[in-house]
Amino acid sequence: VQLQASGGGLVHTGGSLRLSCAVSGRFYSTYIMGWFRQAPGKEREFVAAITWNTGITYYDDSVKGRFTISRDNAKFTVYLQMNGLKFEDTAVYYCAASPRFSFSRSEYDYWGQGTLVTVSS
Repeated sequence: VQLQASGGGLVHTGGSLRLSCAVSGRFYSTYIMGWFRQAPGKEREFVAAITWNTGITYYDDSVKGRFTISRDNAKFTVYLQMNGLKFEDTAVYYCAASPRFSFSRSEYDYWGQGTLVTVSS
């Protein structure tokens, strides 16, 4: 499975961005697609996930109500719509795929290259 993340950039506090993750290769519809982020000097942390076949979503409490994860089955793409961005959302965002749901990054076997989101105050 290959993952290609894009859509990062510089935005002011309160602004919005939409990240995309293009999926290719040997991908199974039972996979879980996740977004993680890593801020400078911090560990990579779970942001959101979606089950590809059923569309069930999961969010970290820090982004609930502001971020929305979705997928387009026809385009093999996962999105992370980020609204109401805060300074503390600044991080490199990674998409990942796992055969089973988990909040832990260690359960995700496939990773994209990361896209930088910078929120200026």
